[in-house]
Amino acid sequence: MNDYYKKEYSWILDREMEHAVFGDSGVLCVAFGPQNGHTYDFRNFGMIETIAPWIEAGKLRVLCVDSIDEETWSADGQDPRARLELQEKWFRYVTDELIPQYTDRERAITTGCSMGATHAMNFFCRRPDLFGGTIAMSGLYDTNYFFHDYKDDLTYANSPIEFIPNMPDDHPWLGLYNESSIIFCSGQGAWEDEMRVDLQKLHEAFDSKGVPHWADYWGYDVNHDWPWWRKQLPYFMSNILGAP
Repeated sequence: MNDYYKKEYSWILDREMEHAVFGDSGVLCVAFGPQNGHTYDFRNFGMIETIAPWIEAGKLRVLCVDSIDEETWSADGQDPRARLELQEKWFRYVTDELIPQYTDRERAITTGCSMGATHAMNFFCRRPDLFGGTIAMSGLYDTNYFFHDYKDDLTYANSPIEFIPNMPDDHPWLGLYNESSIIFCSGQGAWEDEMRVDLQKLHEAFDSKGVPHWADYWGYDVNHDWPWWRKQLPYFMSNILGAP
């Protein structure tokens, strides 16, 4: 498969940012790495290989995004508002500068594991006009774990568990959710306790609005680790794209 690497200046972030694309055609999938992840983590941990059949069949392109988590979600002890404002700039970099380079009309999908799942779900829930589905594996879906007792408008905007139940029934995003493929999962083994709790809360949030979704609880032997995510991603991708 073709692998494209690009480094370019972001006007929104006022810095150079990297990204990589695997494949030439098909549905665009925006992939986020784990916490503090960078451009090639998804490839280096074998995730691209698991979905290579769809890429090679021309059904899927994967855009791997560089993160700035070290300065935002992971920067515990730093000013929380400054961290959140920088997170919003990164969010707009992805939606306003990066995505338009690779798609204009067709909605993309998102995916990620661990912190990447947090990003994948957050981007989908906040911008279903750009994203028509998500595969989020072992994520946390509110800001409490990262920002603790700090609360403001930006923690709320980045917490689907909070804002989805509060959407008015005529909110246009609900109609787009109903037309999307929403998949999220966690194991019930080691290091998955917080993720399983958040999966249940997000499941209840979507249920409260009647939004179709697939909240999948894997077994008690399923840990918060790459071998399981490498099993989960192709399993769920086949549900969205069919056979390669």
